[in-house]
Amino acid sequence: MKISTTSLPLNPTQPRYALILVGGFGTRLRPLTLSWPKPLVEFCNKAMILHQIEALVKAGVKDIVLAVNYRPEVMVSVLKKTEEEFGINIHFSVETEPLGTAGPLALARDILGKDDSPFFVLNSDVTCVYPFEAFRDFHIAHGAEGSIMVTKVAEPSAYGVVVTKPGSTVIDRFVEKPVEFVGNRINAGIYIFNPTVLNRIKLEPTSIEKDTFPAIAADQQLHSFDLPGFWMDVGQPKDYLSGTCLYLSHLTSTHSPLLTDPKKNKWVYGGNVLVDPSAEIDPTAVIGPNVVIGPDAKIGPGVRLQRCVILSNAVVRDHAWIANSIIGWNSNVGRWTRVENITVLGDDVTIKDELYVNGASVLPHKSISTSITEPRIKRRESCKIDPSYYPH
Repeated sequence: MKISTTSLPLNPTQPRYALILVGGFGTRLRPLTLSWPKPLVEFCNKAMILHQIEALVKAGVKDIVLAVNYRPEVMVSVLKKTEEEFGINIHFSVETEPLGTAGPLALARDILGKDDSPFFVLNSDVTCVYPFEAFRDFHIAHGAEGSIMVTKVAEPSAYGVVVTKPGSTVIDRFVEKPVEFVGNRINAGIYIFNPTVLNRIKLEPTSIEKDTFPAIAADQQLHSFDLPGFWMDVGQPKDYLSGTCLYLSHLTSTHSPLLTDPKKNKWVYGGNVLVDPSAEIDPTAVIGPNVVIGPDAKIGPGVRLQRCVILSNAVVRDHAWIANSIIGWNSNVGRWTRVENITVLGDDVTIKDELYVNGASVLPHKSISTSITEPRIKRRESCKIDPSYYPH
């Protein structure tokens, strides 16, 4: 995609640039990522990365760098339409070797350091309300080199905790998996930096969390911004489902018109249901709470769905029961079948009638003819799946 050298911002403190850390194979979200790059996997009926791009554009960003280290060509053709729709430039910064979370900033120096305006950095797996405008204003107001968005968690001992100076937003230190309570705010994976931070980063594999942040904090140049609302890293199936519930609850709390109206659709049970208009739902189905149904999906008579995601073109046949699971694109769930416990079906999977599937991860193009009663990966016996194969 093109790199524009014109139309630099009139206000040099207004962030114009952003870098999204996309990464590589997306192994944590397999089998979905065996068929489609992780940033393009739908989250609540929209590609994960489009949620972030739309929010960045709203905050005034014009140039977005996607830091990838594996097969960007699949994303190029899809995101070309996004470029045109929003009038932005999307650049692919391709690593010949994995550069960690800081190295990609150095690799994209020519774009991120083009002028003296700050730039956003974010992990592609994060879902939240994306308050980029408020975050931008906070960063500009304190005038220091960097800002980290932080979120509160109930159990901080499982994370790295961000500790600020008393009565201040200035970050004092980071404590990894603290044994004793030192705070409950953790790194949310969203940052703003002044371009001077690029002078701290070498073009080599390095960690922004372990190497860059402590150095900036030591100079008292790093501030924390409290993220309002929900937050989740949706990079693996169980968290993808949890993040879906949080996102749907947010839509409900904001009375979003995107949600399916239970007053007009009697098959909605418990609310938090998001259905693409092209999907076909039998009126005797019972759907909800916390269900997403994608484009052209077909839900048959007597089907019961709760806390699950049905991706595009999937078919769920009569009286099937699905909970806490993800049904992949073009998949077919048979009659009177029960699917539960973080089962994930890849692209084009068929489950025969009257089976029980419990916590299975089923690779693409597989047919299931016997029940899977214990959680496991259901593989092809006759061939190996090539992770470079993208049928879409």
